[in-house]
Amino acid sequence: MKSILIIGMGRFGNHLCRKMVELKNQVMIIDIEEEKLSAMMPFVTSAKIGDCTNVDVLHSIGINNFDICFVCIGTNFQSSLEITSLLKEQGAKYVVSKATRDIQAKFLLRNGADEVIYPDRDIAEKMAMRYSADHVFDYIELNEEFSVYEIPVLDKWLGKSIREVDFRARYHVNILGTKKESDEMQLMPGADYIFNKEEHLMVIGKKEDVNNILKQI
Repeated sequence: MKSILIIGMGRFGNHLCRKMVELKNQVMIIDIEEEKLSAMMPFVTSAKIGDCTNVDVLHSIGINNFDICFVCIGTNFQSSLEITSLLKEQGAKYVVSKATRDIQAKFLLRNGADEVIYPDRDIAEKMAMRYSADHVFDYIELNEEFSVYEIPVLDKWLGKSIREVDFRARYHVNILGTKKESDEMQLMPGADYIFNKEEHLMVIGKKEDVNNILKQI
């Protein structure tokens, strides 16, 4: 469990807050507009109405007590930049700031952000990958080279084990887990796991290697 500060309760901040609470973290939320706080107030550790470009507001909540501070302001980049800088000046341990463009990310990183996220871009890239490939059910990019893919089982694997298929040596990807329609997952199946049609595979590998598998469907 971590202590989390979320500044800005727009759509992204709200979704982030809900997930952080679900994962049993201690969450404090701040927004300049009271109505944006109301939906989450029964669930978070604390909530505060305030303008975080005001250093006194940040000073009053003890920034150095939080493990991670998220700056989720999407409509006013100047405010996001100022808050990011002030958080570091106030002793924030780790600051994650939201950006919509690369130029924003550069300024945020130069002014105190430890990490910059692009939620809109990341979702768009994930959807583009999923819907442009007929047999990719989910996709998570890890870096420019490797990604995690949810793919179906090939007919020629059915009834055979991972060892019999010689999966890693033949396809140059690793199986992280299997997933049923109910979303039930089995992580790191052993070499004796038998492929079946009712499950998808969660594999990690290079795009070209996964595409070579998908071409055989």
